Amino acid sequence: MTVSEDRPGRYRAAGGATGTSWLRSPHPAVVADREGGIVEFNDAAADLFPRMGVGKWLDGTVPGWLADAHRRLAVPPGTPPAATSARPGGAPLRGNHDGRLLRAHPTESGHGDVVWWLVDDSDLTAAEDALRTERERTALLAEASTQLLSSLNPERCLEKAALLAAAHLGDAALVISPPVRNRYPVVTAVGERFDRSQVAMDPASVPGLAEALQGFPPVPARWIDPAELPGWAVPEGFGDPPGSVAITPLPGHGVPVGALVLLRRGGQRAFDASEELFARLFAARAGAALSAARLYAEQARVTRALIAELLPPQLHHVRGVDFAGGYRTSQDTERIGGDFYDVHPGADGQETLAVLGDVCGKGLEAAVLTGRIRSTVQALLPLADDHQNVLSLLNGALLSSRHTRFATLVLASVRRADDRVRLRLTSAGHPRPLILRTTGQVEEADTGGTLVGALPDVPCRSATVHLAPGETCLLYTDGITEARGGPLGSSMFGEDRLRSSLTECAGLPAEAVVERVQMIAGDWVGHGPHDDMAVVAITAPHTARPSAGSDRTPDRNAA
Repeated sequence: MTVSEDRPGRYRAAGGATGTSWLRSPHPAVVADREGGIVEFNDAAADLFPRMGVGKWLDGTVPGWLADAHRRLAVPPGTPPAATSARPGGAPLRGNHDGRLLRAHPTESGHGDVVWWLVDDSDLTAAEDALRTERERTALLAEASTQLLSSLNPERCLEKAALLAAAHLGDAALVISPPVRNRYPVVTAVGERFDRSQVAMDPASVPGLAEALQGFPPVPARWIDPAELPGWAVPEGFGDPPGSVAITPLPGHGVPVGALVLLRRGGQRAFDASEELFARLFAARAGAALSAARLYAEQARVTRALIAELLPPQLHHVRGVDFAGGYRTSQDTERIGGDFYDVHPGADGQETLAVLGDVCGKGLEAAVLTGRIRSTVQALLPLADDHQNVLSLLNGALLSSRHTRFATLVLASVRRADDRVRLRLTSAGHPRPLILRTTGQVEEADTGGTLVGALPDVPCRSATVHLAPGETCLLYTDGITEARGGPLGSSMFGEDRLRSSLTECAGLPAEAVVERVQMIAGDWVGHGPHDDMAVVAITAPHTARPSAGSDRTPDRNAA
């Protein structure tokens, strides 16, 4: 057994104080007495601290933070066990040495010596830091997705993408969109401020930009020399010239969405590989959100254009006759449905054709067929004098189409003659028109026929009606009479209530009649389910003759 002098007047056998198994531990271990003298140590401790030796002091041999901790934890001889256990001797502490992060665990021997076990936490700390960074980035990506998808407005989405990138990926960010008339829309963000601009440029003048704007095939992010960045790409107020620049594509759903340019100031560190990967992940989220917003905007634009053609027109005074219409879909959230009406003014001296119909079904599919019927009827206007011929040709067109739905409709050819209005009415499976006289009496037009789109033949019977000034002809769909509601919620509105409501409208203008019928029917159904409802009123005005400028073509706006 080797004996070493640990200090004048005191000796300790190296390896004999606590046994020898700990000497083979891969972790450094040092035993020191209460004064801070080194009593024992293993090979791992000698490798970590080259100046280590038995009999030397901890000061000057180990890092200062470890020597200071030992002085605080050393226990004088004779200290009661209770007092010893009360000392903070069991808690590990951390400190740096030679580029490493060490974790020190003290163990008290009970007679004043302290064993220090040291663990290298450098790799663990790096892994924990990397895990924490990844968690933060994952949370940021989730938050970015939420913010980017919170608005389907493409302009707001572009702004949000630039602001998020500037806040979390670099000191500034540019989102460059595909060109519009040879100019590239650019959103620039610095801090919480963003600007918009239109830039006429050649993407090939910026390395990597042309490839990023292509969208497909995907290309990785690219670092470029800041000196190659054109002046328009450096945000106003950015300060010093950029120290590092990265360009990454914004991939969309099969179409190019744009490119993301990230800038950092000269005093900041350059983008590393992990940041490049994170930028690509962010760009993927931003590109998907931008693509969805643009797709939605395009679909909304197309939908508005199509709906504008499917909406019933706003009716006016036509050829000396007052027309008014009202329409309510089965769902308050929808604007189009299976009911429709149109008014086609005739040329000078010719009749005006009014059409009101009801397609089997509700919603968009029914509205598509109403558009087909309305277009077909408009094409048949030169034949409008012969209602039977118009209905037969329309029936043939529907039978030869891929649609399996049928429809009912009523045709009304209207002409002003002095102060009276002459109507030719033809019903094809539709509720008969009602005639409101000035006395309040309500009559039913004697017309009838077969619905269209179901049978090879559509026999019909027309009726001729004359309206005196102030009298009205009401065309309506069965959504009015079959509406269920009332006090019990299940009673049908019925023709009797409709006639009674009309009686109260004697002498009123066409718009007032429509408003009254809609209000009463709406109150009847309340918030309950109902079918589409359409109403058209044709009224002989009280004026003796048509006024100048009375020929107004119906507007194709929501009624």
